[in-house]
Amino acid sequence: MKNEKNESENEQSVQDKDTKIVKGIILGIVLVMIVVAAVISINRKNNQAAQAPQTAITYWSEGSEAAESLKAFVEKVTNPSDEANFIPEKDRIAVFDMDGTLACETYYTYYDTMMFIEYCLYDHPERVSDELKEVAAAIQPGYTADETLARNFAKAYAGMTVEEFYDYVVEFGQKKTNSFENMRYIDNFYLPMVELVKYLYENGFTIYVISGTERTTTRAIVANSPIAEYVTMDHVIGTDFEVKQPGYENEPSNMNYKYENGDELVLTGGFIQKNLNANKSLYIQREIGQRPVLAFGNSGSDTSMMNYTIDSRNPYPCQAYMIIADDDVREWGTQDYETKSADYKEKGFIPISMKNDFAKIYQDGITKAKEQYVPAVLPADNELDNAA
Repeated sequence: MKNEKNESENEQSVQDKDTKIVKGIILGIVLVMIVVAAVISINRKNNQAAQAPQTAITYWSEGSEAAESLKAFVEKVTNPSDEANFIPEKDRIAVFDMDGTLACETYYTYYDTMMFIEYCLYDHPERVSDELKEVAAAIQPGYTADETLARNFAKAYAGMTVEEFYDYVVEFGQKKTNSFENMRYIDNFYLPMVELVKYLYENGFTIYVISGTERTTTRAIVANSPIAEYVTMDHVIGTDFEVKQPGYENEPSNMNYKYENGDELVLTGGFIQKNLNANKSLYIQREIGQRPVLAFGNSGSDTSMMNYTIDSRNPYPCQAYMIIADDDVREWGTQDYETKSADYKEKGFIPISMKNDFAKIYQDGITKAKEQYVPAVLPADNELDNAA
């Protein structure tokens, strides 16, 4: 009987141990599941945070209606739960004009025009005709940046390779403008707009720059600007100058010859198309192939791009913004906000006041100069001889 009792106690002890082991295993599994669930929850929250729209727009004035409307737009079109307004990333396309929209054009003249003046009159007068020098010297504030002037720009750089031209654009950007203190031409990007480009980029938008400035010039400017990280070179669309291989400049068709290893591409002095007005919408259709959902401009030459974006046939929610140069303290703006904003609102555009919506315009240390411009002058004959 005693042996049976001992055996029974041993069996009970083994069962108790087994029970404890099973309970320990179950407890361990439960703890592992809790840890896994916690990790999944943390990752989900991190992913949601990463996907959530970024809200930092610090260079815009507090309470800016334009900034708030844009943030509200981005929040709804990036929210997958908002089925009526959600836009897939592949279709989140935003187009920006450059001069006057992303960067300053309200001083004497803007980047490409000042570059033309400097090239013809100061940097390389020996390379251009007297006619082009006279055109450069005659440009005054209020000039018209039309196709006629663009054709003269094309003539000035004839014979340069695309690489040489690109390098000259970059080199010119290091020069200082007389219209601001401590500003190189490449420093003329508006901080609020740079921040806006970054904001859209971080929320899954593809950014295009659609400029009236020549394409290679625009590429060189963008690639050396604060928005370089957010705009690839194939997303830059501008006015086109004719480019061919040396020796084939007078060929009527590029089908008459072939590119060979080591060949150069040179500017012929010919002109193809100015990217303003209706050409902006045509270029967008041709090179992007679909309507943008956001557009930003600053002048009448951008309205075709704006209208193409907010056309009633756009399958997605869409908005267009127009910048008004009304700040005459930090900038050289002369536009009347009330008049311009009323006109833009009537057209369906959202106005942006540089004076009231931009908390800060330029980098620290850049201030408006006492004089807006210094008139260009034709070089003297002895200066041309020295240049040659």
